[in-house]
Amino acid sequence: MGIKGKKRPKKTNLLEMPDPERIKLIKEVREKLQQRITEAKLWQSLLEIESLTINGNMVYKGNEQLNGFCLEHKI
Repeated sequence: MGIKGKKRPKKTNLLEMPDPERIKLIKEVREKLQQRITEAKLWQSLLEIESLTINGNMVYKGNEQLNGFCLEHKI
């Protein structure tokens, strides 16, 4: 399920790329995937906790809404 109008990246044939470019691309992809895995693990652990305190302030407890916690998304 993608976003309508979102441009897809150009497909690249790794076998036709020079070795240094291929190694660089594979390294970048590996780092991005590792970052996504780490983020997913963090979100999963946050879903499993009973309470969350940040800088000494209780922002979540039980089934209550988050308090004093704001995620901003700038375009």
